Amino acid sequence: MGQQAMPVRTARLGRAVGPEPTSVSGAVLLLPGGEEVSARRPSPVPPVSLLGSLGRALARAGRAEGLAVHAVRYRYRGWNGSEAHLAADAEWAADEVVRRYGDVPVCLAGVDMGARAALRSGGHEAVNSVVALAPWLPEEDVAAPAEPVKQLVGRRVLIAHGTNDERTDPELSFRFAARAKKANREVCRFEVHSDGHGLHGHRDEVRSLAVDFVMGALFGHCVSRPVEDALAAPPPIGLRMPLAVGFGKSLKR
Repeated sequence: MGQQAMPVRTARLGRAVGPEPTSVSGAVLLLPGGEEVSARRPSPVPPVSLLGSLGRALARAGRAEGLAVHAVRYRYRGWNGSEAHLAADAEWAADEVVRRYGDVPVCLAGVDMGARAALRSGGHEAVNSVVALAPWLPEEDVAAPAEPVKQLVGRRVLIAHGTNDERTDPELSFRFAARAKKANREVCRFEVHSDGHGLHGHRDEVRSLAVDFVMGALFGHCVSRPVEDALAAPPPIGLRMPLAVGFGKSLKR
């Protein structure tokens, strides 16, 4: 569908996940997946999805800290080329958090095409961290500019990707992370061995990893040793960190 035929819509934030804090001191924006090209309306975040369960886990973990968690309702399902609609909607959502809650730190947490949106819009002044799960990233093309990374300088970035992902290439997220790490030391990447695109096989571990990372990035909590090591290690070690089976069971919050 041509871009001129796209209907005029507005992005919006979903209701807060769990009880909304009376005093908000940080926010997470959940960015669902999408498609390369589509003017269709996106579906809501399924409660049983990885992103839905992550949102609930974050709301529980951050309740005492005043964490607000919202899903972003995109205007369109598609990225749509140079329009980069999903990234633009993520930036709008960060603006909306500032309008609602004031000057609070924001984490963008996305899956698939939503992970690309989180990485692309991570340069928003309110954003201090990004979680990108199984990110959809474009194939490298010498005739096209590389996916940008400089916007992530000054942000803490976590990428997690299943090694058996057949929808989004884990090698592309490794190469992206390697370029990002050159510009910003605060980048780490975990490999979820034998897992596919939905990260169903190790969902509990991935969720625990993301919660651990976000609580550290937004509120200064001590992160787990694997996250600490991944952030500190030089490439490629900190960008091919294996996510241990059972990660999170020994973490106390």
